Amino acid sequence: MSDQDRAVILVSGGMDSATAVYEAIDRGYEPYFLHTSYGQNTETKELECARALAKEVDAADFLHVETQHLATIGDSSLTDDEMDVEEADMDSEEIPRSYVPFRNSNLLSMAVSYAEAQDCSAIFIGAHSEDFSGYPDCRPEFFEAFQQVIDVGTKPDTEIELIAPFVEWSKTDIAERGLELGVPYEHTWSCYRDEAPACGTCDSCAFRLQAFQNLGERDPIEYAERSSNVE
Repeated sequence: MSDQDRAVILVSGGMDSATAVYEAIDRGYEPYFLHTSYGQNTETKELECARALAKEVDAADFLHVETQHLATIGDSSLTDDEMDVEEADMDSEEIPRSYVPFRNSNLLSMAVSYAEAQDCSAIFIGAHSEDFSGYPDCRPEFFEAFQQVIDVGTKPDTEIELIAPFVEWSKTDIAERGLELGVPYEHTWSCYRDEAPACGTCDSCAFRLQAFQNLGERDPIEYAERSSNVE
């Protein structure tokens, strides 16, 4: 493929970013994986899943960046051992304790550096509407603003498009698209708490389980229990 067909994809190891990988490939991009370990509870499992996915799609490159500053800063139940991951509350409009302060700006900044260095023309991120109801750095306005940062902060001849293909979608929409594209969801991990089995009762597990249930499909990963919120 030509240089114009390359895309950096933020691959967390979760189902949304895995679907974004397959969406990018379906749109004709050659995938360059960026995975970040930042001290999150399930970082070992997430890296394992990201590597397995890279092997599945024969990724052009896999960049793993270890950064501890988000954990050092703290104030998130994903990185702070003193904060418990909350039980799922799928109707809450509060910003959850799992919010990592300004995380996506940190990750996207690394992705822009990587994309510019590799002559990539796009960056894909799997954020979606159920994320931005709770996380301010997943809103469409945030990605629009960050596109301006990219345009202003890179070389004059650099053109990188920030693509959040699912930003207006639900988790169910993403799972449906992923099943259509043949995403191997057995190589993904969504749990905020545990590396195996998934807890089944945190927000992330609950939304994931509900998505598969809505589609009449079985989630291929193992859970300690199935959240009552998705019955």
